[in-house]
Parts: sequence; C-alpha cells; structure tokens
Amino acid sequence: MMSIRNIVLLGLVGTILPLQGVTQVPQKAPTSDPQAAAKHGLSLAESGRCKEALQILPRSTRNLADKDLKLRAGLATVRCAMSLDRTDAAVEAVQMLNREFPHNPDVLYLTTHTYSDLSTRASLELARTAPNSYQAHEMNAESFELQGKWDDAEKEYQVILQQNANVPGIHFRIGRLLLSRPNPSPDSAAKAKQEFQRELEIDPRNAGAEYVLGELARQQNQWQEAAEHFERATKADVSFADAYLALGMTLISDAKPAEAIPPLETYAKLQPANPAGHYQLAMAYSRCGRKEDAKREAALQRETSQKIEQDKQQAADAQRQTPGPQEQKPEPPK
Repeated sequence: MMSIRNIVLLGLVGTILPLQGVTQVPQKAPTSDPQAAAKHGLSLAESGRCKEALQILPRSTRNLADKDLKLRAGLATVRCAMSLDRTDAAVEAVQMLNREFPHNPDVLYLTTHTYSDLSTRASLELARTAPNSYQAHEMNAESFELQGKWDDAEKEYQVILQQNANVPGIHFRIGRLLLSRPNPSPDSAAKAKQEFQRELEIDPRNAGAEYVLGELARQQNQWQEAAEHFERATKADVSFADAYLALGMTLISDAKPAEAIPPLETYAKLQPANPAGHYQLAMAYSRCGRKEDAKREAALQRETSQKIEQDKQQAADAQRQTPGPQEQKPEPPK
C-alpha cells in the first residue's frame, strides 16, 4: 500500500523552487513612496534576502499604480513567502495577483505551483502528525482512486468505518467507487444503492447521495422515486444545477411537463450556456401549449450549441497553429 508520503514524493503534486532566504540585519527601506519601497523590496528578494523583502513587499505592493512593478513584486512576494513557509503571505499575494492579473500566464503558472506545493506540505504534515487518523486514510483512498486502484481505495474507506462508522461522506464515496469501476459486477448498482442509503442515514442533507439514487431510479424508469430523490437534492443544495435538470427530465418522462417547467427554468438560470436546459425547457413548454416560449428556448438551444461548436473549433485551430517539439527550429549556436 502506497502511503501519502510516497505518493507525494512520486510527484503527484507540484513543487516550487523557492528563493532561499538569508538571515541578515534588516535595512531600512523608503516607506513614504510605495514605488521606491517596492523596488527596494524587489531588489532584496532578487538577491535572496527574502526575510527582509517580506517586511516591505506586501505593504508597498498594495498601493502601487505601476502595473508591471506590481506584478513583479507580487510574484516575488509569493516565492519569498513559500521559501520561508509563510503560507498566509503567499496566499494573500496569490489572491492579489489573480484579482489584478487574472489571465497573466506567469500568475496562472505560479498559482498552480503554489497551491500544489501547499497541498504537498499539508499532506506531509498530515502523514507525519496524524498517520492513523481517518483523514489520512481518506487521503490515501482518494490517491488510490486517482490511480485506478479500486480495491485498495475501498480497503482504506473500510478502515475509516471500522474506526468510526458515522464519519460523513464515507459511504457515499464507497458507493461512488462501486459505480466507477471499469468492469462493475452485476450487483454493483444494488450495493452502491445501499451505501448511498446508509450515507443519508448519517447525513440526511447529502445532496450527492440523493442525486445518484435519483439517477439509479431513473435508469430503471422509476420516475416517481427518481423525482423524489432529485427534489430532495435541490432542497439540500439550492445551487445543484444538475439536480434541477434531472428533476425536469424525469417529470417530462413521467408525462408531467407542467411540473417540469419550474426546475428546468431554474437550471437555465444557473447554466444559461448549456443547450441541454434550453432543449428540455422547450419540450416542456411545447407540451404545455406555450408555443412562443418553446420557440424562444429552441432558438437559445441552437445559439448555445453553435457557440460551443465555435469554441471547440477555435481551440482546435489554436492547437494546430502551435508548433510541436519537432516543428520548432533550433536556435543557431552562439
């Protein structure tokens, strides 16, 4: 069985190469001019004097008008904070960078590695300080699931239940695991259903368990049972868009188009760019005699479908225009 520590060390999460801080006597930096202070802090960071830099950069960067300097100072703040294990300063700087420069490649790259590195550190700390906790076993199980090691994952979940049979979420995960196996046994659905029902006994407001039970019932054309599960899922989580769609589709299948309209309208508001909602809503309106509403939703279904296809085409064109490794010409020797 692979432990959390081994999984982490195999590189399942990224790391950052931090700047190394050097302990020196702090030098006084200009404080009246944010730009001058930020430049001084940036210079300290670039020379590896991260401890001193962090006394200046977070405060001075906040009020900078120079966008380029603010970007460089923010990136340096993150690197320095991570090198000194200053999680609070790192996260604050990452949030600032994503707020000010949401599409900048450097920001997105650093954000990815920062949160990945924080995940690594937290995982190692959990493995070191509480290796027998249910949280540690749950993390092991999640890692096994990512690797497709279903039996190992289920064993980890069973260990948790042996320690504490009432831990929320574990029966749900076992049920999901049973349905996720590439070659499920004939009784997998029945076993999964039992797990979801047990989950609801522990956590009656588990919207995910209600939703999957609804899907299992819908696959068996058990419309009333499915609708009840989907409705409970929407009440447990009012932002659960797929539950509204599934409820509407189930009611249409059960010849109840008028009852299907409210959940489908909610879904269309939550997911206006998804053509599925407009299609189902057009069907419900049509069967209720609301022809104009049906035409409007049918038009929206066509528009959103075309938009998705256009986006796919643009992505494919961009990928074709990007040269592969073999197409890139090597630089001439200097």
